[in-house]
Amino acid sequence: MDAYFRPDTVDDALAVLARAGVTVAAGCTDLFPATERQTLSGPVLDLTAIPSLRGISETEAGWRIGATTTWTDVLGADLPPAFDMLKQAAREVGSVQIQNAGTVAGNLCNASPAADGVPPLLALDACVELAGPTGRREMPLSAFLTGARQIARAPDELVIAIRVPRAAGAGRSRFLKLGARRYLVISIVMVAVRLEHSGGRVDALALSVGACSAVATRLNELEAALRGAPIAELSERIAEPEVARALSPIDDMRADASYRVVAATRLLRRAVAELSAAASS
Repeated sequence: MDAYFRPDTVDDALAVLARAGVTVAAGCTDLFPATERQTLSGPVLDLTAIPSLRGISETEAGWRIGATTTWTDVLGADLPPAFDMLKQAAREVGSVQIQNAGTVAGNLCNASPAADGVPPLLALDACVELAGPTGRREMPLSAFLTGARQIARAPDELVIAIRVPRAAGAGRSRFLKLGARRYLVISIVMVAVRLEHSGGRVDALALSVGACSAVATRLNELEAALRGAPIAELSERIAEPEVARALSPIDDMRADASYRVVAATRLLRRAVAELSAAASS
């Protein structure tokens, strides 16, 4: 390692990032496995000493999840039921040791198609907040993730937070994951669903699917088609052709595209059925 920096402010971190070839580090649960050396290539910018980057806070506008907030922090946070899917995903992010170290923003910046945190954050209409030498900006998470292992962060920018709008904190939610075994596994398919309802009908519905495409995907057309539907009929109205059109499913060593469509459809139906049953009880 050529040099190691651990600043305690965002401005100092950005000053370090202005150097060429800086490796940004936080939990390192993705970074170290991807490094084919005994040490990280330097200089290394460690963000974990910046207090403003860690923790979850609530304002009138919604919720702010600091970039270095860990998955264990998410599990311990006092959040409304709309965030249950994010907590359920947090329990699936590796072992407890990984949850203690891994960060929410790191999961996004790694941009794996199978990143567990992405589908629930998409279903929460999350935006990514970035800081750079010219100031701060926000963009929807769906725009931040541009492809497999690809993000819309400029080289001189840092992700400093994930923001969830107040409106997305309504309703209840569910996250489901399919893998080759029950725990400690990379997803074959995962889904996140958030349901708002009144009078036995859907007021709003968010459906997102991960590990099936190069990036996790919101099923916007299907959501729109189901708005106003009786919640008792939701599950049966989710069909494979509509799911397939939204996903552009991939083939890899874990599953082929056709299997992923079937699995995603069934997981969506199951998640919706569980939420519908809870709404009716």
